[in-house]
Amino acid sequence: VKNRIHFDLRPSEGTRDQELVRLLGLGARQVADLRRPDGTGWVVLADPEGNEFCILRSEAEVAQGPSLG
Repeated sequence: VKNRIHFDLRPSEGTRDQELVRLLGLGARQVADLRRPDGTGWVVLADPEGNEFCILRSEAEVAQGPSLG
């Protein structure tokens, strides 16, 4: 049965990509990579039981705006 709750998480320290590496090291698996070339977007992960959640950019990354290339 698919979960009815889906969390969108923002790292409080570091970047989205650093948090992605950390979570993969803890046993999460990547389901979809929806990052865009300008740095916006998110990554969909699943925990070891298959519960999906997203990692968004940190507040600091959002404040910087999209990358210029």
